[in-house]
Amino acid sequence: MPTFDDSTTTTAPVEEVWKLLYDPARLVDWWDGIERAEPHGTDGKGDMTVWPDGYPDFPMPQNLRADADGRSVTISCLVSDLVFAWKLEPLDDGTRISVHVEIPEEEAQRLEDQRAAVSASLRSLAALATKDELPARG
Repeated sequence: MPTFDDSTTTTAPVEEVWKLLYDPARLVDWWDGIERAEPHGTDGKGDMTVWPDGYPDFPMPQNLRADADGRSVTISCLVSDLVFAWKLEPLDDGTRISVHVEIPEEEAQRLEDQRAAVSASLRSLAALATKDELPARG
């Protein structure tokens, strides 16, 4: 099974990154290649549904599993069986965001496209989390 890992850091605290990562409605703000997302499954499948860019009639139900610690989210596509395991690690000056991606053999030809999309998405998530920080009160 092809896999890859990627990570980046942001000055945003874990809580700000979590708000974007865990909320299906916010996926379109940072996940490259997603045109629309809704916080419910399709045809009784999945916890949420995404529509890829350019495919408005192709709903893709996803399972979303979040750990209670507010630091890990796994999104599993029920159509293509891709798995995206996101982890947040608090740092003294922000958050390390990492992702582990598993691609089934029958989807192996998508490895490089997924690597590029996930890399862009990871960096968008980090940047957006920083923008969403509330200004310091003083």
